[in-house]
Amino acid sequence: MIHLKSKEEIKKMRSAAQIVVEVLNTLKESVGPGVSTWDLDRMAEEVAIKRGAKPAFKGYSDYPGSVCFAINSEVVHGIPSKKKILKEGDIVGIDFGVILDGFYGDSAITVPVGKISALAHKLLQVTEESLLKGIQEASPDNGLFDVSRAIQSHVEDMGFSIVRSYVGHGIGKSLHEDPQVPNFVPGNGSSTNGVKLKPGMVIAIEPMVNVGNPDIKILSDGWTAVTVDGTLSAHFEHTVAVTDKGPVILTQ
Repeated sequence: MIHLKSKEEIKKMRSAAQIVVEVLNTLKESVGPGVSTWDLDRMAEEVAIKRGAKPAFKGYSDYPGSVCFAINSEVVHGIPSKKKILKEGDIVGIDFGVILDGFYGDSAITVPVGKISALAHKLLQVTEESLLKGIQEASPDNGLFDVSRAIQSHVEDMGFSIVRSYVGHGIGKSLHEDPQVPNFVPGNGSSTNGVKLKPGMVIAIEPMVNVGNPDIKILSDGWTAVTVDGTLSAHFEHTVAVTDKGPVILTQ
C-alpha cells in the first residue's frame, strides 16, 4: 500500500533529510587517501546523534554499520571496516539514512578519492545526471515508469548499464515502503507507465550504474554487492516528494 504524506509529514521528512545531507557533506569533505570506511562510519554516526537523529541502517536486518559503502567495483552495501583504506584513484559510494521524529530520510553519493580516471569521472557524471533526469519526471499524472525510463535511457545512451538487482523505494515512517522504484522499465519498456504518481508520494530514487555487465554478486559477508566482471559502479540517491507543483528534492 502506498502511503500519501501530508504537508506536515513531508516537512518532518525534510528535517530528517537535511541531517542526511549534512552527514554526506561531512563525509565527502573527509574522504581522502589513507582514510578508512570505519573512520567515516564513526563520523557519520556522531553527526547524526548530535543532531538528535538515529542512523537508519545500523541494525536494519542486522546490518552492522551506520553507512553503506561501495568502493570501485562494489555496487552497494559494503560494510565499514578498519581494513578498508581509501587510496588515490578510488571512487567510493556513500549511502546513509536517518530516522528523526518517526520519519526517515535517505540519500547516496559517489565521490572521487583524489584524482580519478576519465572513465570513472564519466561514470559519476552520468549516474548523477540520470538521477536528476529521473527526478524531473516525478510529477503528478506521470507514471512511475516515466521516472524509470528517463534514468535507463540516459545511462544506456551514454554506454553504461543499469543494475537490475536493486531498485529505489517509497519512504516515510518506514525506510522501505511501496512503491518499488526501478531504474529501468520492466518488460518490453512500452506496455505501461506503472503506478500513477500523486501528490503526497515520497520516493527514494537511486540509480546504480555499472561500466560493464549490469549483473552483481554478493560476497561472503552476506552484504557487499559487487559487479560480476569487476568493472566500476556508481550510486546516487535522493529522497523526493511528489507535490502538486512537481518534484521536490528533500535531500537537496
